This record gives sequence, structure tokens and C-alpha cells, in this order.
Amino acid sequence: MAQSTETTDWVSRYADEVIAESERRAPGKPVVVASGLSPSGPIHLGNLREVMTPHLVADEIRRRGLECVHILSWDDYDRYRKVPFGIPGVDESWSEHIGKPLTAVPAPPGSAYGSWAEHFKAAMEESLAELGVEYRGISQTAQYTSGAYREQILHAMKHRDGIDGILAQYRTKPKAAAKKSQKPVDEAELEAAEGSGAAAEDDGSAGGSGYFPYKPYCTACNKDFTKVTSYDDETTELAYECTACGHAETVVLKEFDHGKLVWKVDWPMRWAYEGVIFEPSGVDHSSPGSSFVVGGQIVREIFEGAQPIGPMYAFVGISGMAKMSSSKGGVPTPADALEIMEAPLLRWLYARRKPNQSFKIAFDQEIQRLYDEWDKLEAKVADGSVLPADAAAHTRAVRTAAGDLPRTPRPLPYRTLASVMDITAGHDEQTLRILTELDPEKPVSSLDEVRPRLDRAEHWITNQVPAEQRTIVRDEPDTELLGSLDDEGRESLRLLLEGLDSHWSLDGLTHLVYGVPKVQAGFSADATAKELPPEIKTAQRSFFALLYRLLVSRETGPRLPTLLLAVGADRVRKLLGA
Repeated sequence: MAQSTETTDWVSRYADEVIAESERRAPGKPVVVASGLSPSGPIHLGNLREVMTPHLVADEIRRRGLECVHILSWDDYDRYRKVPFGIPGVDESWSEHIGKPLTAVPAPPGSAYGSWAEHFKAAMEESLAELGVEYRGISQTAQYTSGAYREQILHAMKHRDGIDGILAQYRTKPKAAAKKSQKPVDEAELEAAEGSGAAAEDDGSAGGSGYFPYKPYCTACNKDFTKVTSYDDETTELAYECTACGHAETVVLKEFDHGKLVWKVDWPMRWAYEGVIFEPSGVDHSSPGSSFVVGGQIVREIFEGAQPIGPMYAFVGISGMAKMSSSKGGVPTPADALEIMEAPLLRWLYARRKPNQSFKIAFDQEIQRLYDEWDKLEAKVADGSVLPADAAAHTRAVRTAAGDLPRTPRPLPYRTLASVMDITAGHDEQTLRILTELDPEKPVSSLDEVRPRLDRAEHWITNQVPAEQRTIVRDEPDTELLGSLDDEGRESLRLLLEGLDSHWSLDGLTHLVYGVPKVQAGFSADATAKELPPEIKTAQRSFFALLYRLLVSRETGPRLPTLLLAVGADRVRKLLGA
């Protein structure tokens, strides 16, 4: 049943639309949504949107008690286009495999998998399992080589003139189109099609021997540098020659399973074959002449099917990094993100933004703010003050129709955990001591209570924070700095040291370090900002800088209350000259 669009989120609205369309097209049958990924290299966080968008819609449909199948097509029969940068053990010598199916290219050195495609596919499958994504994976290598699409291939070849006529309406070079529209071509956006199921194949453009929407892989060298020279509709005899190795042969296409339809024909063929109702696509597919637009006409006129509901999704960026493209090395993958954040948080980033809204995933200091925002949302959910759309995004983040995702039993602030792990360098005993002292009334009794968030924070501080930003506590007091202090500086340290024991908790030390400059200026430690003159803030900043210099030899660092707890009372006294 449709829900009011005023009280629902984007996922519910698409679910309403998809259910209605499925009932119109295929009443009584499971709803089919689809994604496509090409394991041509590391599958990055931008590609994850290709999966998360239909996953969230499929999950909402399942929550309503309806059967929904999420197809994930592994486009592993795509050609190996180029050697990706930054893959350990892979260099330019791998260019010898260009033109082969991805499943025929060896896996990177040291891999446990049998092919290039399987290697990168396995990493993504593991991440999708952790994210709670339920899908039915389909290998396009298996589909094509088993003959599953044989009838569709013969049909496309029979109607090649009609396909050619449709494609001819759209054939425009990207740069020419951009010039006409006065809009510059973004090379990164053109390359971002990699990994999204949108292999940058040609469309089988017409040559001297006519147009053919099918491209064989050479049976001699297994590459697709082939050209169809003739085809007989009656016998299905197809002649081709390979420009890579010189091999030429004639095959009977109705018995030949060593090639594939070109991309702009392959995609709409699969829409009709699978009965896809919903499949989003990146912005590179939504412009005039793109695969999605052309495919809509081909699926209707050639395959007598229907184009899916296909919202455009925007790019996903990384804090401090350029737009992602899987053809470049060092681009973060879902596995990289799941090392520094819990699965519900990563799901939330995709659930809270409409598909056409771009967003960034933080690998820098911004992740601490992101976790603060998440914890505030959790608090609003708990007290009932959350807005409906925010509540829906939260629900989609923490559970699927199949059940709840694993979560940290006691989710302490991420920035606190990161600071503690920074100072203790992962020493479990020290870490537990500090976490126990954060809140003496409700002490942490075991590190398991704060996992996996603790492990994510440790991985972030260890692997993402530059060495020069790490916190190193002094071994000995800075006697020179202590000796140079004036009466006001010495008095501020005395007040802090006097209050250490009675304020030894996170909240207590927060009150203490902010209160010392207030007391020195003649105000109560409990005085609020409205009751204080502006210069108190300046005095607080100076006091904080002094403490940082005495404790970690810098003017900034982790939040002081956390730092004091982590250093320990005895060592704090020593470093502050007590």
C-alpha cells in the first residue's frame, strides 16, 4: 500500500513506485531490482552506491512483506581495458592481457583466487555481507558461456539494422556534445563508469562490412580485438578476424558461446531477460546518448521489454581526496571504510541522502564529527524527538528486513576512543584503565563492551592519522618551560593539581579544566558563558595551550579531559611540576 509522501523518506517513495510498476507489469511475481558491478579493479565507495540504492529499496519492499529479488550482475565478462595503477605486484607487463575477459586474466600475485575478476569480486562480497546486503549474484561470464543468452544474441543479430538505426540517432563524440552544450567534459566522470557495470565498450559501430551488435572473443588469443566480417541470418554462420593475432574463422553463432553483445545492447537485453523494475545508474548514464537513455529505446523497440525505473545517483567523494575512479590507485573501497567505521554508520551515509545528492565519506578528522552526528541521532531516536525522515534513515542503517546488524553494546564517543588509542598505542590494560575512569559511576568492565567501535577508532588513528599528528606524551617534565612561568601560570597549574583527585572522571575533568581560568578571574567555576566576559575564552585557550605544551610538547592535541585521564594522575602531577 502506498504511504504518504509527506511522512516518508526517499526509499519509501521509490518502493511505492516500484511496487506499483511491478504489479502493473508482472502481477503476482517477485519484484526485481538490479545492480551491476565490473570487477576490473578495486570496487570503490562510489560503486557501492550502485548497490546500496537498490538494496535500500528492495529491503523496504521486503519489510512490507513482499518478495523482492535484488540481482547483482558481476560484469566479469567485460574486457580487461587497462592496467590499474597501484595494485601490488601488477605492472605494465600486465598489458599483455588487455582485451581478454576479466575472468581470463590472472589474479594479482599472491591472491587466493583464480582470476582477476574473482579476486576483486571476493573483496566486495565480503563487504556486502558485513553491510547486510542480500542479493542474488549473477556472473555474466557464466551466463554468456553457458548459452543462457543465445536466443537474445541471435535476436539482436537479426535486428541489427534496427539497433544500428537507434544508435545512429545518438552517436556523438562526448567532447563534441560537451562543446555544443558549452559544458566541459569531466574526464574523471567519464572514467567513473568503470566498476559500475558500464564498461566503456564501443557500441558495435558500423564498418565496411555492416553493423554487428555482437563481438566475439578470439578463440586463439582470447582477446576481443575482433571484427565481424560477415553474418548469415539463416545459418547463423559468423565470420570474424582478429587484429591482435591474425586469427580468422567462421563459427555457427547458434552454437558459439565465446563472445558478448556490446554494452549498449547487452544492458537493455538483460532488463528484458530478468524483468528488472528498478535499476539506478550514475550521472554518466543519464545524459543524451548515454547507455541508459539509448537502452530505453532498444529494450522497447528490439527486445519488447520495458526500461526500469532508473534514478540517477550522484558521485560519492572522500574528505580530502579527488573524485573517485577505480582506474586510479589508492581509491578507498567499502572494506577500507569498514575498517574505520561500523557498518550501520556506513549504511546511514547512503540512506540519508537522496540518490541525486552527492556526499563525502570521511577518512580524515571529519570522521569524528560524523560519529558525533550519528550519536546525536541515536539519542534523538531513544528519546522520541527524532524527525520522521531521520528516523527512517536510522532504521535502515541499523537493521534490514532480515534482522539487526551487529552494534557496539556501549558506544562511547568515537573521538574519545580515538584519543585513548592514540595515547595508549593499543595497550589493552592501559585502555581499559582509562575507559573505566571515564565514568566511575558506570565503569567499563570489559573492552568487549566498546567493540567493534574501539577497534575501528584504533585502526583510524593508526592508519589514517599522519605520524606528525599522533600524540606522544612527554617522559620528563619540561623544566625550562616550568621555570619560565609567571605567578599566574603557576597558580593555574596549582588549581588544576588541587582538583585532580576530586574531579577524576571525564565530566569532572571537563568541569575542572574549563573552571580554572574562571576561578582565577574571580568567577565561580560553574559560571556560564553568558555570565562571563569575552576575555575568559582567551584565558581558557592560553591555559589549554600551556597544558598541551607541558604534556605533549605541542599547542594542541586530544581533548584535555581525555588526555589527562589517559596520561594518569601520577604522571600528570610529575609533568606539571608537582
